[in-house]
Amino acid sequence: MAGSAGLSPRALPLLRKARFAWLCAVAAFGAAVALGVAAAAAWRRRRARGELVQVGSVSELFIYPVKSCRGVSVQLAEVTRLGLRKGNLRDRCWTVVKEDGRILSAKQEPRLVLVSVTCESGHLTLSAPGMKTLSIPVNLPITNSICNCRRFGVHAEGRDCGDEAAQWITTFLNSKPYRMVHYETDMKTRRPISFLPLFQPTDEVAYAEASPILLISEASLEDLNARLEKKIKITNFRPNIVVTGCAPFEEDTWVEISIGQVRLKGRMCCPRCIFTKVDPDTGIMDKKEPLKTLKSYRKCDPSEQHTFKNEPPFGWLYGVDKTGIIQVGDPVYKIAY
Repeated sequence: MAGSAGLSPRALPLLRKARFAWLCAVAAFGAAVALGVAAAAAWRRRRARGELVQVGSVSELFIYPVKSCRGVSVQLAEVTRLGLRKGNLRDRCWTVVKEDGRILSAKQEPRLVLVSVTCESGHLTLSAPGMKTLSIPVNLPITNSICNCRRFGVHAEGRDCGDEAAQWITTFLNSKPYRMVHYETDMKTRRPISFLPLFQPTDEVAYAEASPILLISEASLEDLNARLEKKIKITNFRPNIVVTGCAPFEEDTWVEISIGQVRLKGRMCCPRCIFTKVDPDTGIMDKKEPLKTLKSYRKCDPSEQHTFKNEPPFGWLYGVDKTGIIQVGDPVYKIAY
């Protein structure tokens, strides 16, 4: 007779034990598979997050509210999609423009670096040698016109800061008529990918040359200064984030970094132009240095020659993958995958 009906009473316990062992084996196999799947998923999550390797710490933070004017050193800043911000001070969200809307730089007007900027009680205050202070409301009248301004052929918008501001900057620079404009939230921004293909379509700036964030290490500056007769300051290069505790030019290898809750993705090394020759304390442009020395030993990858042309790389340009707060003293981590 088929089945257990034909088995002797002695065989039944053995059959039950065999079935129990088989069920246990199946359950154990299932658990092992589940654990394996969970472990693989955890590994994928860790890989997606990346391993954090400390490479230094933040030693200085700078915001440059008015493009090409003097920076403001801060201890703490918010990293936004457009760059650093502290209260109403937003990085390069004001700029001087020519009458035709072209954005002005200290490359053309080196004395712009002598204009100091502060902000309190809802007003941006500008001061410069030989000039009375100028106060501009952060929230401009909506009756002020909106200017279509451009740099490298890429357009952004800005609200005109008024005739008093225009007269002030024109008088200080002793030049042709200029005006000042202010980028307001939700205005049109510039997309650096339009002229630098190594950037991403999501990267945007108001009036910065190309990138929301420029990072340089103290060691890289020290390495350069060791080759110069006349030492220069970090402010010649106008970084937003300065890092200490690493080797010279180690930042060239930091493709992705984490500071606090902020994540930054490296886009490219920064091509350095004649702006670096402007002394931030005098507003006078040197004939050669530090550009001549940089060109002697800092070379771009041959595949990027069409982007850098004759400009040596120094410092790294970053896009903002995750916003948040950073401060001086924060550890800087390289994200390794």
